[in-house]
Amino acid sequence: SLTPPAPSATPSSPATAALPAGPSSPARPGGDPLPELTLSCFTGGAPVAVHAVRGPAVINVWASWCPPCRKELPAFQRLSQRAGDRLHVIGVNSQDSRGAAQSIGEDLGVRFPVLFDQGQALQRALNRNAFPLTLFVDGQGRVRHIDASGALDDARLHELVREHLGVAVPA
Repeated sequence: SLTPPAPSATPSSPATAALPAGPSSPARPGGDPLPELTLSCFTGGAPVAVHAVRGPAVINVWASWCPPCRKELPAFQRLSQRAGDRLHVIGVNSQDSRGAAQSIGEDLGVRFPVLFDQGQALQRALNRNAFPLTLFVDGQGRVRHIDASGALDDARLHELVREHLGVAVPA
C-alpha cells in the first residue's frame, strides 16, 4: 500500500483552474496542485490523500478494459523498478471492477502502488476524460504535464520523465 509522505511545511491550496484540454498539453508554468481528493488503496491499505503526494511522481490512470492501458502498464512497472528512489510510480484504476483490475495487474506483474477510483473523481477534478492518462508531478506536488496521447512505451516514458521532472531513469 502507498503511504502518503508527511505533510509539507507549506500550506496546500485546492486546485482551482482546470487544465487545458487536448491530447498532451503542458500545465501552467509552475503547474497546478494535485486535486484535493482521497482515494482508496487498491490492496485495502489506508486511503491516500492525492494532494499530499510529493514527487517526483508519475501517476498513471488506467482501466482493465482499455487496450492502450494494458499495453503500457508493463512500461510503468519497468519505470518503477528502474527509477528506484528517484521517482514514485503510482497507478489509479478508474471506472473498473476490482476483480478485472486485479486480474490484469497480476497478469502484467504490476507491483507499484495502485489506488482505486471507481467514480472517476481524479479525472473529473482534472477535467479530463481520457484513458490512459498520465500525470507528471514535481517535488511540490504540482502537475507539470499531463499526457493523454495513448499507450506510452519505455522510451517515451523516460523522455517525458526527463523533460518534465528532470529525472534521468536508467534504460
